[in-house]
Amino acid sequence: KTALSLCILIFSAYYTFSNAILDYIIIGFVGGFILALVTIYKKEWAPKTVPIYAFLEGLALGGISKIYADSFSPGLVPQAITLTVAILFALLFAYKTKIIKATENFKLGVFAATAGIAIVYIISIIMSLFGSGGLQFLDPSNSSMMSIGISLFIVIIASLNLVLDFDFIENAVEKGVPKYMEWYAAFGLLVTLIWLYLEILRLLAKLSSRR
Repeated sequence: KTALSLCILIFSAYYTFSNAILDYIIIGFVGGFILALVTIYKKEWAPKTVPIYAFLEGLALGGISKIYADSFSPGLVPQAITLTVAILFALLFAYKTKIIKATENFKLGVFAATAGIAIVYIISIIMSLFGSGGLQFLDPSNSSMMSIGISLFIVIIASLNLVLDFDFIENAVEKGVPKYMEWYAAFGLLVTLIWLYLEILRLLAKLSSRR
């Protein structure tokens, strides 16, 4: 289910990226956000909502990737994709070999850090709506060491969320949850991978600006 969702996402992302269609960014993110909420509250709809969510997010990611490629470096996008995939498999290996264990304290720590980052995002969005441009340390062109350090921290937390996704999937299998939960599990993993990719892209852009 995850592989199929990623294929749909990559297909739509390639379309907007290769054709430089930036108008779909807002449509993709807003539509994806609405479908994400629907999926969270109506898990049994996941087999239908998740593929559409993947398609819409792909439209947005393709446009954003094009902006980063044109604004910073064409090599940024393949680097971000490679690092995202590498982190996914590295953490999957670490989880399966018990190098990293999803203990209750681990879950609590990752959840708290993720919630804190979410609050920062919300503050930045609100500031942007009032014309201040948002929080400067989130700006991809801000190449200060503090800004890079914050981005690196966010990438680490986004990566650790993959462990929570793996743990959720493993527990769901053990409990024998309904079939539609396979799509819901794929949805959770997809959300984390999209977040991780965007943050890696932002981090690489900041590092590129220092050269």
